[in-house]
Amino acid sequence: MQAHKQSGMTLIELMVALAIGAFLMIGAITVFMQSRTTFRVTESLARMQENARFALEVMEPDIRMAHYWGLTTTTSSIENRARPAAGAFPGINHTCGNNFLVNFDQAVSGSNNSYAMGACLNPMPEVNADTLVVRRVREDLETPPLAGADTLRLQSVRGTSNSQIFKGTAPPAAFNPLTNQIQRVVVNGYYVSRTSSVSTGANLVPSLRVRSLQADATATPQDQELIAGVEDLQVQFGIDTDAPGQPNRGSIDRYVNVDDPLIEPFNPASNVEILSVRIWLRVRAERLENGFQDTAVYQYADQNVGPFNDGFRRMVVSKTIYLRNARPNS
Repeated sequence: MQAHKQSGMTLIELMVALAIGAFLMIGAITVFMQSRTTFRVTESLARMQENARFALEVMEPDIRMAHYWGLTTTTSSIENRARPAAGAFPGINHTCGNNFLVNFDQAVSGSNNSYAMGACLNPMPEVNADTLVVRRVREDLETPPLAGADTLRLQSVRGTSNSQIFKGTAPPAAFNPLTNQIQRVVVNGYYVSRTSSVSTGANLVPSLRVRSLQADATATPQDQELIAGVEDLQVQFGIDTDAPGQPNRGSIDRYVNVDDPLIEPFNPASNVEILSVRIWLRVRAERLENGFQDTAVYQYADQNVGPFNDGFRRMVVSKTIYLRNARPNS
């Protein structure tokens, strides 16, 4: 019987094949890991950009309408407006600061690197961030009979005639749709909190919040989380310092912090008018990123912070918003 010759792989050939396969597997795993890391970084950046864009889109229309008093643009003609140092407006909640709701002389105001909204209850405010308060009235009109005995409203009159803030359902003067209109008062206070709805245990995720006082003036002010991931809010005002009648009256001369001594709304001799608001948001990722360390230094507004040396990614966004209803005396 004739023997058949058998053929196959030698041990050396098998080891070479295994080595080549191992190298290919290592390469495939490396590409997969790098792709997954890139995806996570891209997703984190996209989420921060989305959060920042949402926060700006919520704040912008409110800020833009600051100083809107209905038929009048002359704040000095509004009766019952009251400064913080004046006697308290009767029958409304003053826990956010005396005359917080009726301080119409400050259509926009705030605090610089501090939380200054009186005794308003809030979840862990970030005291090193700015606050911003916007005062105006709603765009939609109300006509008698009015509802809401505790609602704060403004009856505005065209021109420089006396307009009036009132509470309840009885207008202070006979309602005439040809000469006056009634709108609800809106006051929104924006601030940063060290916690949010997505915080878990010791992992505190900061948030941008708003304390909204736009309906029932005697009820507890409504606090609302706008978006998680915002860990700093900085605000500056664009001001016009030119005297009335000067060629550059009505144009912005400089940007200053909200507590700058140049801004004195209660000084009748002051020529300063706030024409715009510039805001910065420092947005932080919600979760730590393995293998990443934030070594950047962030310089914006009056801030120079960092490096944080932690595993959270951050970015700073900014926007300048012009006040549509700011009318400096010419």
